[in-house]
Amino acid sequence: MDTRQLRTLLAIVQHGGFAKAAEVVHITPSAVSQQIQALEKELNVRLFERSCRPPSLTPQGLQVVEMATNILRMVTETRTDLSGNQVNGTLFLGSVRTSALGVLPRAIMKMRTKYPQLKINLRVGNSSSLIAEVAAGRLDAAVVAENMSIPQLIRWSPFLREPLWVVAPKDLASDDPVAMLKTLPFVRFQSPVPLAGLIDTELARLQIATQDIAEMDSIASIINCVAEGMGISIVPDIALREPEAENLIYRPFGQPQVYRQIGLIERINSGRAAVINHFHGILAEICGEHGVVRDATSEGYL
Repeated sequence: MDTRQLRTLLAIVQHGGFAKAAEVVHITPSAVSQQIQALEKELNVRLFERSCRPPSLTPQGLQVVEMATNILRMVTETRTDLSGNQVNGTLFLGSVRTSALGVLPRAIMKMRTKYPQLKINLRVGNSSSLIAEVAAGRLDAAVVAENMSIPQLIRWSPFLREPLWVVAPKDLASDDPVAMLKTLPFVRFQSPVPLAGLIDTELARLQIATQDIAEMDSIASIINCVAEGMGISIVPDIALREPEAENLIYRPFGQPQVYRQIGLIERINSGRAAVINHFHGILAEICGEHGVVRDATSEGYL
């Protein structure tokens, strides 16, 4: 098995047939067939159902396509790393649906300035799927909150450590955030993400039973509700940058004040490490006073 066979296999899949693949990889159709037959013989599987036109992948063929994609990507990363040329190709990024998502467009634009020949592909998903995608090599890096389920072969480096605040309209605010949380109408952040769990855990530790009047699954929606006077809530510092938050009063949440962290995950020894490290630095810079700069001298960049 060699990379030529794998590239030919992917060309067949991407272009819908042996003849089209032959044009793309610049060999004859018979040579395409020979390469696929050699690959099937070596792996002892049948990759295509040849009884239909165009040939369709077998279940084993689907597995080999995934393997080929990962192998060719690793080869590209290794060549890039060895040559020192880490500014070409595509950087595949993922991100959770977080209130910190707003910093990504600015960071991506700064990356384009630094690496004009680098393309960046961004997709949004949940933490577990993004961690799996990075571990499998389908994503180079992803933005996720601090997460206990990150496997050992994945490095997590925070770029944001920010405080949480109790926010309220001026006519409801007081200097005692605990009393506010116990007595005033409360707009709850209800979402299967670490931030919601962090808030609920501290409320339980402080033995605060909130007076819930609404549940929202986005921080922006919560800020809008509070700004309209519906009640109070708990949000991360970055939410105070929303225009609607300009006239809100905010007080520290937690005793001591609770902080949440968001960071980048990547494979250890990734071939894109230098580019990801620069991206991390841009994210930390954009986050301002709450940005966390990597310590490149430590093993985990923490």
